[in-house]
Amino acid sequence: MRFTGPDARAAAEGRISVQFRRWAAPRVIAGRTYRTNAGRIDVTSVREIDPAKLTKADARRAGRPSPEQLLSELPGDPAHPLWRVEFTLATDPDPRAALAADDALDDAAVAEITRRLDRLDAASSHGAWTRQYLRTIAEQPGVRAPDLAASYGRETQPFKIDVRKLKNLGLTHSLAVGYELSPRGRAYLERTGSPEPRRRS
Repeated sequence: MRFTGPDARAAAEGRISVQFRRWAAPRVIAGRTYRTNAGRIDVTSVREIDPAKLTKADARRAGRPSPEQLLSELPGDPAHPLWRVEFTLATDPDPRAALAADDALDDAAVAEITRRLDRLDAASSHGAWTRQYLRTIAEQPGVRAPDLAASYGRETQPFKIDVRKLKNLGLTHSLAVGYELSPRGRAYLERTGSPEPRRRS
């Protein structure tokens, strides 16, 4: 689930705790934790609601002064049901952070990372990319994602999705601008001597 506009900051700061979405079917499940552009959230309740029964309290918890304004700003198909999603900020440690900090890689850990990177490369529609992106991020920490994407002749959003896959393996960190290798990512490159990054001709 993604938050739009100022809602992302409001959610990250704990100023809103409800969101409303027009979905054909619910896309989140109560009791699960989700990574969002506002950070990790625990979804505590998901239920369909009649738009006519929205209350002012609902609107205020979603960061809107009135039900009317909330409904007028909702994206999505008006023919779809309206879903009320209640959430709290996740307080348990992000398991990716602990993984990223672990740079004590034995042979088995290196082999497992290699296996998972190979699988990402094999599933790619644009060729092998994982080691090249790791090396590029190692050499250019803090460089804007659009600039890194352009160096590979790619659009920004698909490039960012690929880098997120590396983050899920604990190999990179996101910065305020751009990325950097995590301790785990640096250790992996040092152990494997991954290839130099490919440049666009």
